[in-house]
Amino acid sequence: MNDAVTKPETKVKTRVRTKVERPRLYKVILVNDDFTPREFVVSVLKAEFRMTEDEAYKVMITAHRRGVCVVAVFTKDVAETKATRATDAGRANGYPLLFTTEPEE
Repeated sequence: MNDAVTKPETKVKTRVRTKVERPRLYKVILVNDDFTPREFVVSVLKAEFRMTEDEAYKVMITAHRRGVCVVAVFTKDVAETKATRATDAGRANGYPLLFTTEPEE
């Protein structure tokens, strides 16, 4: 008789967990210029960024006083699209209005 005990084969299952990372966010920045009328900047901010009159005025004044102002923060595609559309609205009306994007820290 054989006294050796045989152990059944066991399979070790390993779980692979994929870590989902949040997409990097980008700031949309309004750059001040001396030619675009304040009312036009406010109207673009209201239309493109869905701001109230008060919010748009505050952003416009901050950009006027400091030279630039962060308008909003979005994912890269959304930020670039909104910045381009807002800049194009100024160009279409003959103004040098400029919105840029940069990664958030």
